[in-house]
Amino acid sequence: MSKKRIFISGVAGFLGSHLADSFLKQGHEVVGCDNLFGGYLDNVPKDVEFYQYDCSYLNSMKKITKDCDIVYHCAALAYEGLSVFSPYVVCKSIYESTISLMTAAISNDVERFVYCSSMARYGTNEIPFKEDYLPVPQDPYGISKYAAELVVKNLAEVHGLEHVIVVPHNIIGPRQKYDDPYRNVASIMINLMLQGRQPVIYGDGEQKRCFSFVQDVINCLQAVAFDKDVVGEIINVGPDEGSVTINELAKVIAELLDFDLDPIYMPGRPQEVKLATCSSDKARKLFGYETTYDLKQGLQEMINYIKEKGTKEFKYHIDLEIVNDLTPKTWHEKLF
Repeated sequence: MSKKRIFISGVAGFLGSHLADSFLKQGHEVVGCDNLFGGYLDNVPKDVEFYQYDCSYLNSMKKITKDCDIVYHCAALAYEGLSVFSPYVVCKSIYESTISLMTAAISNDVERFVYCSSMARYGTNEIPFKEDYLPVPQDPYGISKYAAELVVKNLAEVHGLEHVIVVPHNIIGPRQKYDDPYRNVASIMINLMLQGRQPVIYGDGEQKRCFSFVQDVINCLQAVAFDKDVVGEIINVGPDEGSVTINELAKVIAELLDFDLDPIYMPGRPQEVKLATCSSDKARKLFGYETTYDLKQGLQEMINYIKEKGTKEFKYHIDLEIVNDLTPKTWHEKLF
């Protein structure tokens, strides 16, 4: 395999930093940017050519993607639930950053553009979600991610750029932002329980998800960089076995921490999908995908990471644009 120059947006984030590590270990050059809104600077591998830029700035993206062979767009304000109450900042970021980076990639004759979408594209659908399902996103975040997908596909076909759309879902593992009160349910629960505080569960807690350990996702993401058979494809990335409810997730974390669990139940969040799991059949067929970490192993890795780093106070770093009777009290009253 020839050495490539690979650009990764969101390289200080959870997914982007792990992806950068993997490509560096393979001997590739990695360039990356991050606005440090949702990531940590110490996540960035030392050999990355790093720029603290926001992806929405087209001229900056044109400059730093020059001479890159492959572009991965991992950066996102991935706030599905919050997007119902802060739609402007979330949607603007998702859509504008994708168009900006895609335009820069085309201008610089990049070989391939890999867009990280979200399972929010599927909305409420028959489970497990399959790639050929008609997307019916039901919150502003999912709508923005799907709209960005359509533009990526359109521009790629017009200008002859290879593109792949990958759909990671519910990724967990070390380096995930755990002082964020708006997202990352497993990280929030671990950070709270390590502080001796009870976790909050929205609704009845019977929402069902499959959680993907980050390294299992990275293996698939790497593969799409070079495989000719994946051009133009949409591919779910993550497990389709071992689904759990949020109630069960809290119990597993509590058992690992030997924590006396008594969750605090709050009203459900508007537009939250009840059952959301994806089929991995396509990834198995294309890459021989298999899950190597089960839920307990993944959660233990997270616990070890947060213990090493130390618990943190939650930072309400995004303003609520809409506050009414539907807005979770945990957010507008800053209960975390």
